[in-house]
Parts: sequence; C-alpha cells; structure tokens
Amino acid sequence: MAKDSSFDVVSEIDLQEVDNAINQTKKEITQRYDFKGADATVEFDRKEKITFNAANEYQVGAIMDILQSKLVKRGIDIRVLQAGKIEPTGKRYKQDLTVQSGISKEKAKDIVSYIKKLKLKVQSQIQDEHVRVSGKNRDDLQEVINSLKETDWELPLQFINFRS
Repeated sequence: MAKDSSFDVVSEIDLQEVDNAINQTKKEITQRYDFKGADATVEFDRKEKITFNAANEYQVGAIMDILQSKLVKRGIDIRVLQAGKIEPTGKRYKQDLTVQSGISKEKAKDIVSYIKKLKLKVQSQIQDEHVRVSGKNRDDLQEVINSLKETDWELPLQFINFRS
C-alpha cells in the first residue's frame, strides 16, 4: 500500500520585514521635500494594523506608495494589505490598513472546491488558517500546486510541509 503524500497551502508574511519596511517609510517621510514641515505619521501595532496620519489626502496616498515600494523591495506581496478609506479627522486625514495573514475560512472553502473541480485523486481539508492537501500520487499533488499558482487568489499563497 502506497503511503500518502501531503502539503499545506498557507498565506504567511514575515511581520519583521513589514516592520522594517514601515521603519524605512518613516525615515523617508522625514527626508522627503513634499513632507517638510508636515506632521505625517505611520503607526504599526506589530500584529495586523497600520495607520497613516497626514495633513492632506495627497500625503496619505504618498505614504501608501512609499510603503508599497518598501514592501516590494523586501519581497512581501502587497496583496497582503487591505486598505481602508481615507477619512478626514478634524483638519487631518487618516487611513487604516490591515495586514492579512492566513487564509480566511471563505477563501479556504474556495480553494478546497477549486481543488475538487480539478478531478484529481487528492483530498483537501481546512485546518485553521491553512489547507492540507494529500494524495497517493505525488504528480497529482504537483499538478494541484501548479494549478493553484496559475490562479489569482487575491492573496499570496505558499506551499509548505511537502511530505511523502
């Protein structure tokens, strides 16, 4: 009897790299000409929430552009950021961002149903914030990985713990 092989589909990000990108963003804000004299801030709660605070909407948008470029340079997919609306708060403007880590239940259900539609001899199951895929044939598992990579899931997927 052949032993089952398996792998996990996850969406993880390195929060330390996000923190480093935010620190670089703060440094660039203090040095840029269009932010001279402006009291623009970027706050990160080290878990999932980033808050921009600036004098006008343009500056909030510029902070977002700076942060996105710093994240890309550090190898972090910017799809992990869920941007809220730019809101006026008195004479200032604020925007909240959520750093999405893990696969939501709804997205995990979509992934499982997508894998079932492939009609391969594999089983998939939701486990907390990841999806485990197992099967007897390693080629089927490789085909599942390639098919998931080709599809846009609106979040970055990684494939870990490949066991045979």
